[in-house]
Amino acid sequence: MAFNKEGNGYTILFAFILVAVVGAGLAAISVGLKPKQEANVAIKNKIDILGAIQIEANRKTADKLYDDYMVLNECLVLDENGNIKEGLVAEDIDIQKEYKEEIGGKLKAADLNYPLYVTQVEGAKKYIIPMVGSGLWGPIWGYVAVNDDFESIYGATFFHKGETPGLGAEISTALFQDQFVDEKISENGIYAKMLMMKDGSGKTETHKVDGITGGTITSKGVEEMLDRTIQVYVDYFKKLK
Repeated sequence: MAFNKEGNGYTILFAFILVAVVGAGLAAISVGLKPKQEANVAIKNKIDILGAIQIEANRKTADKLYDDYMVLNECLVLDENGNIKEGLVAEDIDIQKEYKEEIGGKLKAADLNYPLYVTQVEGAKKYIIPMVGSGLWGPIWGYVAVNDDFESIYGATFFHKGETPGLGAEISTALFQDQFVDEKISENGIYAKMLMMKDGSGKTETHKVDGITGGTITSKGVEEMLDRTIQVYVDYFKKLK
């Protein structure tokens, strides 16, 4: 029995077959590219982590530099109270995924994991804290490196997915990030909240940095991200003193 190529049945069947073939092809491509995509994400994470300790890296040098600097046997994962969670590997924790699940109500705060990366720079240990939050238009994230006094910041890097160029996107610039160097996350073991200021006092007062003019929501997103995350690590650092 021949199909009536002018009928609706033929058109619907043709469209169905076309969608199935194209869908299968796209799925195969996606599966094939997944390992490469995951490798690219891992490299980007290493570049970002190294940036917090002021080490410049690219896709060609990131693996070696990361292996040279990171004290992998000391990298660990904490719970919300700053206690070590045994059996977990810092590099395996996807904090962006966990954050999405938390704000989506799929994951409780008590079940979150807090990775801590340990490195050495010129013989002194640095403790790198990863964090994630929300900007105006999408996710923001960053890394803050703490000195071995467990109080002062050695370096910081922040990133965004879609903040406004010239405004919120400025969190990814050295002008914004360099403000955090030598700021304190705690004093005598007591947590000190970092504030984003609009009055210019960030240049002269401790625990304060200047927010971004015209980027108030993104600046406050960084403040919230720092506040929510760093408290956990201060609790852990108390135990190391």
